[in-house]
Amino acid sequence: MGWFTIALALLTAPLAIGADKPSSADNLTATVTRMGRIGECGSPSFSPDGKRLAFVCDMSGTPQVWTAPAAGGWPTQVTSLEDPVTLVEWSPVGDWLAMSVAPGGGMNTQIYLVRPDGTGLKRYSKGGKDNNWLSHWTHDGSALMVSSNIRDTSAMDPYLLGANDGQMRLVASGAGMSRFVDASRDNRLALVARMRSRGSNDVYLVDTVAHSEVNLTPHEGSGAFDGKFAPDGHTIYLVSNKDRDLTAFARERLGPHGEAGAMEVIAARPDAELETFEINPQGTEAALAWNVGGKSELAFVDLRNGQSKPGSQLPTELMFNMRYSPDGQRLALVLDGAAAPADVWVLERASGTLHQVTHSPHPGVNLDDLVHPTLVRYKGHDGEPLTAWLWLPKNWKAPGPCVLSFHGGPEGQELPEFRSDYQALLGQGIAVLAPNVRGSGGFGKRFVNLDNQELRVNAIRDIKASVDYLAANKIADPKRLGIMGGSYGGYMTMAGLTEFPDMFRAGADLYGVVNFETFFANTEPWMAAISTIEYGDPKTQAAMLRQLSPINKIDRVKAATLVLHGANDTNVPVVEAQQVVDNLKKRNVPVELVIFPDEGHGWRKLPNRVRSTVEVTRWFVKYLEEDGPVAAK
Repeated sequence: MGWFTIALALLTAPLAIGADKPSSADNLTATVTRMGRIGECGSPSFSPDGKRLAFVCDMSGTPQVWTAPAAGGWPTQVTSLEDPVTLVEWSPVGDWLAMSVAPGGGMNTQIYLVRPDGTGLKRYSKGGKDNNWLSHWTHDGSALMVSSNIRDTSAMDPYLLGANDGQMRLVASGAGMSRFVDASRDNRLALVARMRSRGSNDVYLVDTVAHSEVNLTPHEGSGAFDGKFAPDGHTIYLVSNKDRDLTAFARERLGPHGEAGAMEVIAARPDAELETFEINPQGTEAALAWNVGGKSELAFVDLRNGQSKPGSQLPTELMFNMRYSPDGQRLALVLDGAAAPADVWVLERASGTLHQVTHSPHPGVNLDDLVHPTLVRYKGHDGEPLTAWLWLPKNWKAPGPCVLSFHGGPEGQELPEFRSDYQALLGQGIAVLAPNVRGSGGFGKRFVNLDNQELRVNAIRDIKASVDYLAANKIADPKRLGIMGGSYGGYMTMAGLTEFPDMFRAGADLYGVVNFETFFANTEPWMAAISTIEYGDPKTQAAMLRQLSPINKIDRVKAATLVLHGANDTNVPVVEAQQVVDNLKKRNVPVELVIFPDEGHGWRKLPNRVRSTVEVTRWFVKYLEEDGPVAAK
């Protein structure tokens, strides 16, 4: 029995004569609940001696910090907070763990320190409504690299947070969203990724004493960059799509006075984007994570000669959060897949063997029975190539009921990841088509910018193109279609229900934008500041934003609509949900509202994830049944 397996004692009395048998609704709830309870683990970080790993896991119901031997073994729970932990970082030299905690699941994350045995817990950020993002410890363990909006709510600035005194020292200030990504070994230099608008950022070299800065990635138009120092402090390794469509692995050597050098591409693929990379502590090797049409492939580059070679074959579709051990002999990573919830694994570099460290609980669910999706290709109304992941129930008889599901972002990407909601729908005989419409990430900077501002109408037309694909291939019953999505996917859900009111019988809007006017007025100021290029400027493009807001066409909606939202959401505030519900109620369109009082933008707590999965599944089963209820006529 794995150490994350939960033994469930089911004490049942003999069935009395004449007792009611469980209804089909009861069976659905029980089955979907088991699916929704499947846990996940992530955020691995090695101890200074490399013998243990800290990670975040929701085995207790709320994501908390745990530790376990890196070689595998019994885990130890470190924290037991009411609020979810989002990230953990083990000090490279000391006996402290730094972690990011989300009060009420909100975006005002706070930074805490705790010892590996759970003692000495203390908050290092000041608390309140300020947003604080934890990156990493400095290499000497003297400070934490964080970003915060304590100076200006419309900007995120990089700070060094002292480990001994808890003082936050401003590294650089400026407009936009700055993320502290790395520091040199002597802490004199910092790398800061600064986004002034969504779709374009730069990496800056900042002198932490003189507060001067150099843009290492000047470019025209859109661009995506990230970076890390080599141990020598004079070489920067980068994710870069400068002068190219797909991101690649690049290097930039600094001049004698810290000036930017020429950017050199070390590794690139014509069929994939570089998702992320890690440099080993010795500076001799880089681990690369390639995004190949939505699946992950691991590769390694010898930084001494630039030679690249493929890594081990992964047992799952996806890979995230790579971290080297201090001696560089092990690589921790999170593996996730359609039939495999996220878990921490370790790759032995010498042998290339992988072993699993965490085992996310899945009581009552045989993972081997879960469905893997197929990547399908079709075209938009104008011939633009599109892709989607098609999930079909086992023993599928086409055409049948199908739900279209749209990812967030809009720069996000639909991936073949573990989705308890998808698997729950599949278990009830409902197929899922999850498109990557134009504007999605992972396919190059041309594609990700095809939905900016007035071009958003073309992304909305991709909804119909997706339905046309289902119809042309006789996959779905056109009279039994649903649509759902979270965040920007919620926007696409409401856009689909308003633009194509006769196409869908039911929809589920999870914390989605419906009114750009109220979104810009109420979202986090820094989010509003970086979103004008993506969506439009409310000061100069108000008419276009009104036209693109589903709330202004809400009188077209005929489909039964389920709305779910977190009360503490400051990214897409709950006023977005209330507008939908109030308008549909006035028109007697079937609508239900589910508010989670202890969540923000998305669900982190296991009971809330379970409830959301049950409510969404039950909604679509009810309205997509062959002879099920029909919404407003």
